[in-house]
Amino acid sequence: MKRFPRKPILLAVVFAVVLATQSSSAAPPLPNPILFITSQEYVTVSGKQVVRYHYDVFNKDAYPAEMFAAAPNLPPCGSNTNASRTWVDFYDQRGKKLNGFCALGKPSDLGKIWVAFEADAIPPSWIYIEMTDRQTNTKYKSNLAETIL
Repeated sequence: MKRFPRKPILLAVVFAVVLATQSSSAAPPLPNPILFITSQEYVTVSGKQVVRYHYDVFNKDAYPAEMFAAAPNLPPCGSNTNASRTWVDFYDQRGKKLNGFCALGKPSDLGKIWVAFEADAIPPSWIYIEMTDRQTNTKYKSNLAETIL
């Protein structure tokens, strides 16, 4: 009967268990946001008529609350020293920044984001958002969403 040394076999088993444990305990990656338009609103801002295009993120519940917690240890947003960990920016289809939110307090606030254009301007046909988790330096880019209901 042939005998195998125990130490190398034991080390191989321990290594396999460690690898299996690490891969199963890793959190799944977060999805990119799925953006869609919900409404348009005509408002007057500083004497100008503008149209606000309101949006929601279909999968906002997939993001943990801590992503939107106040982050005083990160750079401020203007004079707001308690800006959230994750900032949300709107862009047109060419990548031009249109608007941004730096103080969303919870994932459900992703249902209250908007971008505005002067009422007599033609808005871009498509827009998208980028969510930037400033703590992990991770960006989540949405789909292109229409500006027409």
